[in-house]
Amino acid sequence: MTESTSGPLFSIVTPVYDPPIDVLEDTIASVLDQDLDDWEWILVDDLSPTEAVRETIRAHAARDPRIRLHEREVNGHIVAASNDGLAQATGEFLVFLDHDDLLTPDALSRNAELIAEHPEVDYLYSDEDKVDGDGRLYDEFAKPAWSPERLRGQMYTSHLSVMRTEVVRRVGGFRHGYDGSQDHDLALRVSEVARRVVHVPHVLYHWRAVVGSASADIHAKPYATIAGQNAVQDHLDRLGIPAEVEQGPAPGHYRVTRRLDPSVRVSVVIPTIGQSALIWGARRVMVVEAVRSLIEKTSHEDLEIVVVHDRPTPPAVLERLREVAGDRLVLQPFDKPFNYSEKMNVGCLRASGERLVFLNDDVEVISEGWLEQLVAPLDEPDVGLTGAMLRFSDGSVQHAGHAYAGGHYLHPHIFEPSGSYGAFGALVINREVSGVTAACAAMRRGTFLEIGGFAEELPANFNDVDLCYKVRATGCRIVWVAGCELYHFESRSRERMVHDWERDLVRSRWGVPRDDDYTRPATSRRSRRLPARLALAQEQRQPERHQP
Repeated sequence: MTESTSGPLFSIVTPVYDPPIDVLEDTIASVLDQDLDDWEWILVDDLSPTEAVRETIRAHAARDPRIRLHEREVNGHIVAASNDGLAQATGEFLVFLDHDDLLTPDALSRNAELIAEHPEVDYLYSDEDKVDGDGRLYDEFAKPAWSPERLRGQMYTSHLSVMRTEVVRRVGGFRHGYDGSQDHDLALRVSEVARRVVHVPHVLYHWRAVVGSASADIHAKPYATIAGQNAVQDHLDRLGIPAEVEQGPAPGHYRVTRRLDPSVRVSVVIPTIGQSALIWGARRVMVVEAVRSLIEKTSHEDLEIVVVHDRPTPPAVLERLREVAGDRLVLQPFDKPFNYSEKMNVGCLRASGERLVFLNDDVEVISEGWLEQLVAPLDEPDVGLTGAMLRFSDGSVQHAGHAYAGGHYLHPHIFEPSGSYGAFGALVINREVSGVTAACAAMRRGTFLEIGGFAEELPANFNDVDLCYKVRATGCRIVWVAGCELYHFESRSRERMVHDWERDLVRSRWGVPRDDDYTRPATSRRSRRLPARLALAQEQRQPERHQP
């Protein structure tokens, strides 16, 4: 139900605490420069020690009735100041702007366009970049489409966030005790009830990066990451998702470790011809070592391993599999010409598990609890498929999610070195992607049957791309799991050759991919500067002091 309002479309809310006057003037100028007039601006001064701050705002308010100053009698920090602004807002949507950052001139108009296009939208967020003390724009974050799993790993929506006022009030506004990550906490709670979340694929916000600000150095506010961890844990608890949240490898990133119900039966389906290869200077039977590692790295007991083997598979290999897997092993012979899709379909139909894991025979599991982390997200009914982090033998990235763009089917993070966090943490947090490779992926049995399994018209390549398109066509999300890591000794068990007809078949079904929803390039790689009229202060500012 939408709250009726006679106020403006947008209420901009800005908590203020002692910014340098020239910095504040730049922020004010960016609001006055909007190409849409349907707004009000509530600036809440949190008892700044510098009287000139209030004088500056009063002077602008006297000239423009859309600008209002609320003066707090005590310093209450950012949550209290933000809630004061929320209480006074009369607009249909709230726009959150920090006292030292900048809006682009089209920030409000672009949001208004999408609100008109999607009347049910309750939350909009845009791309953002940073601006240094010389006015140079850099570090553009071209954000993905709505990605609820990514929001659990980091506050990626951040700036510019625009939320329906009635929804923010309904969830209780900003919560005390979450200072520093109060925006992340609010975004999680709003996302739980929002009818629609929309990404605005344009940079609408310049985040000022100066000494003491979180944009320049996340370590400037260590309390913020603790609050963020608590916010994500609260969110998962509210949704009934059994998981623990820990600090990630970098501040502002969080690792979600899920718990898999031990009563869930999982079937791992592996196609093989029983080949051996030289790996790290030693010869190994690929499928035997794959099965050995997958068992050693999981504690899940209700596990079935279905090995679909071609007739040429040596009997000695099958015997070694029986020794390694014991009564968990199901052997399914396959006596037709090579067809990966058909082999997987045969194995999945033979499997008895509620959850299916597709696994190549040329892998070795790296991470403890890999199976649990890969399979557990499927407990959410709108997650249709999950995939893993696959690494080459030297530790560099082979697969961290597919991207379908520019007419191609891509591995956007391929060859990134071991230890890399990826752009904006993409390699260390779980997130939605357009697709994942079937070399290691998981799906509910019901979903597999609903979409008809793998397309047998694609015997070698792009069958996983087609599978991902089918999953997303059901309205389900595909989640890449950062904490599920395996080595993938690609093409060690068969020669890989890609034919044009395979690619053409996928395009004939799903169209030529143009822009990927979840992996987007920055709009410009060139050095950019702000207009001279928004010249920034040259001196270094002091840390913001909402927290003593």
